[in-house]
Amino acid sequence: MSLSKKDIADGLVREMEITHAQALQLTNDFFNQIQLKLAEGEEVKLSSFGNFNLREKSARPGRNPKTGKEVMISARRVVSFKAGPKLKKLTQEG
Repeated sequence: MSLSKKDIADGLVREMEITHAQALQLTNDFFNQIQLKLAEGEEVKLSSFGNFNLREKSARPGRNPKTGKEVMISARRVVSFKAGPKLKKLTQEG
């Protein structure tokens, strides 16, 4: 099962007794702030949850899986996530 923004908004409606429109706006604003900070090159730290950061990946040779032809994979920045200790503990107990 996956968790969608709608699911998060539904939970906020139940917990905070706000309208669905307000909950969806809050959810979207939260994720937009994370995206904005990452786009600015900043690390995002969410206490008790984990950290999002950017990593530089250098160009490297690769292979097209359909044709088998060698191609050069360009250098790029990628977002990585590292779970915090509390999140790791919760997921290992599961």
